[in-house]
Amino acid sequence: MPCLDRPTVTDNITQVTKRTNMWIFKSSIGRKFIMSLSGLFLIIFLLLHGCINLLAVYDAINVNSEFPTELYNQACHVMGTNILVQIMVPVLALGFIVHIIYALWLTLLNRKARGNDRYAIFTRAKIDWASKNMFALGIIVLGLLVFHLTHFWSKMQLQEWTGGESAEGYQLVVQTFSNVWVSILYLVWLVAIWFHLTHGFWSALQTLGWNNKKWFNRLHVISYIVATLLVLIFAVVVVYFGFIYSGPQSLTEAVPFAEANVATLPII
Repeated sequence: MPCLDRPTVTDNITQVTKRTNMWIFKSSIGRKFIMSLSGLFLIIFLLLHGCINLLAVYDAINVNSEFPTELYNQACHVMGTNILVQIMVPVLALGFIVHIIYALWLTLLNRKARGNDRYAIFTRAKIDWASKNMFALGIIVLGLLVFHLTHFWSKMQLQEWTGGESAEGYQLVVQTFSNVWVSILYLVWLVAIWFHLTHGFWSALQTLGWNNKKWFNRLHVISYIVATLLVLIFAVVVVYFGFIYSGPQSLTEAVPFAEANVATLPII
């Protein structure tokens, strides 16, 4: 009786890899899985980015104090020169690209197959507004993201990479939001992000396995909390510099509290 060749470990790995690739790229669940992972990755980035932006508000509050700070400018410098950050930026860009491509892909497939259904796994009778308009919200978010990159990233981090003259981060924030219409546009952008996140966060978690009835309402509440927290972090910066702040445009123009007091002493 002839002896049949048994598959080697390499053959098994090859088969598993092929099946995984087919599952990710050809199955509906696989595409939703990639969409969800990339979305959660971007949410983590937004949280870190927002916390760094709050440093600008902290610097503004202390701009003429006895101990002025330049935490935001220092953070911007690190973001532009640190090797780990430079490695992460292409990864972040890839995350955005993957999320956008899969969003377009899923939307087209879903509309072709089921009309206006979206990519959440757990179906329900009543679909919220954000769920029905995720694609439109995504287009708004993407369009204003390009606007945002031209305002900040292209003038700061990109200049650090190309050897150009990088703008002072704090000064750029003050100048950008001194235009009330730009501030309003950013607030509109944040509203679109809020709606996008309120649906996207719980939908991503359901896709990754939390799709039972027990967690359905809980995930909705968690999504609203996460979306509101993230948007408020960014909104604080926009509102403060757009409608409240009246200090110097640059930290180099700031006069520390101690120097200001010396300047006002009478000359004897």
